[in-house]
Amino acid sequence: MNAPETPRFPLFALGRHRLGSDGAGVTTLAAARGCPLRCKYCLNPQSLRAETPARMVSPAQLYEMTRVDDLYFQATGGGVTFGGGEPLLYAPFIAAFREICGAAWRLRAETSLNLPEEAARLALSCLDEAIVDIKDANPRIYRAYTGKGNARTLANLRLALDTLGPERVLVRVPRIPGFNTEKDVEKTIAALRDMGATRLDAFTYRIPREESSRP
Repeated sequence: MNAPETPRFPLFALGRHRLGSDGAGVTTLAAARGCPLRCKYCLNPQSLRAETPARMVSPAQLYEMTRVDDLYFQATGGGVTFGGGEPLLYAPFIAAFREICGAAWRLRAETSLNLPEEAARLALSCLDEAIVDIKDANPRIYRAYTGKGNARTLANLRLALDTLGPERVLVRVPRIPGFNTEKDVEKTIAALRDMGATRLDAFTYRIPREESSRP
């Protein structure tokens, strides 16, 4: 029988020594190219562009690139945070990376959770924390902003809360100028609390300059 193919991750950026933006401790952000959403004010538009250079790395290769900060990770409770783009599209890679790095590093993902349940379930089983940008609980607002429905997102958020526990799921609720209001944000937060979410972060998107200057 043929050996299973090694999973790959389309790495387009690797940010070391990050503090406070991607979870506790010193973290390295590994950003993947590719995302199922087309958010109007995408914070990482380079992740959507086919021409963005991306290196298809194996779990072992990423480990070699990040192990230089092993002492920082272990001393501060940090580790590797997968971002993008949508990193959970590459769930088999995350699972394989966990096997290599072991339990000493904390693995996190910044995710929309808008992906098939099978991929979400595999990735969540390997993570220490999920940082979820929920956009808005209202399906009309969500679709207007992202171009997709939010049924998968909400179902996978329930799965994340069950798998990791509410204390390890940070749910970010953005105020999106031109798309939702403060009342919409309050309704989303109330709905999330009803689902069992306890770590909630409401914030305002900073609109890219070229977007904010349009008439």
